[in-house]
Amino acid sequence: MENFKIAIIGSGNVAWHLAPALENAGHTITEVYSRDIYRAEKIVSQLYSSESKDDLDFSESEAEIYIIAVSDHAIAGIADEIILPEESILAHTSGTMPLDILAYSSASYTAVMYPLQSFSKSRPLDFEDVPFLLESDDQTTLQKIKKLTKSLSPLQYIVNSKDRMALHVAAVFASNFTNHMIRISEEIMQRQGLDFEMLQPLIIEQISKTIDLGPQAAQTGPAVRGDLNTLDQHHQFLNYNEQLAEIYKRISQDIIDVN
Repeated sequence: MENFKIAIIGSGNVAWHLAPALENAGHTITEVYSRDIYRAEKIVSQLYSSESKDDLDFSESEAEIYIIAVSDHAIAGIADEIILPEESILAHTSGTMPLDILAYSSASYTAVMYPLQSFSKSRPLDFEDVPFLLESDDQTTLQKIKKLTKSLSPLQYIVNSKDRMALHVAAVFASNFTNHMIRISEEIMQRQGLDFEMLQPLIIEQISKTIDLGPQAAQTGPAVRGDLNTLDQHHQFLNYNEQLAEIYKRISQDIIDVN
């Protein structure tokens, strides 16, 4: 396996998991950058040998690949400011931002390596189960990024910027919106003085069933049955919160329309 020297630009959730995972895969993390040097040092403390930085001058760095792992709105500014050695590869990890957001950087080559997963610092993550969506205009660069991500996961997909945007939108529905709905259910239970744990077997079964059967076949409940009486009772129950009542009404109607 080819080993790379890598600099991590960022100190958020993705950087927190990615830096040690890359090192454990045999690569060298030369530097970790953050505007807040303390946050960079927190990541460096997990690594065998790396330096923390709070400036974007990497002109003397030995890294070959520079991975931007920051919030989407910060990528363009970093790409514009970063100073890189010749023949360097600059990659970002965003699901939304296109490849060409890096076009005016000082990098010789650019790429995208988007890990399709939800990251939280407080929860361990096994990268072997994480799909990586890859893109580059240069085939040699693409192959290097593929080798790099293959050292973490067997799951790589070559996906252009437009398709990656569609996939990211779908991921928000599947992950973030699903989690928000579960948060709402927890709030309803707590308001009624009920234990949220009672819902957990149902949540686990629904996710498993959706994966096994597919979302269309796994859909149950009053909306798919056309049970208007139950829908009306639920809507009336939620009248204490107009916003929740409207969410319930709109989603129920969409289920009815689809089915």
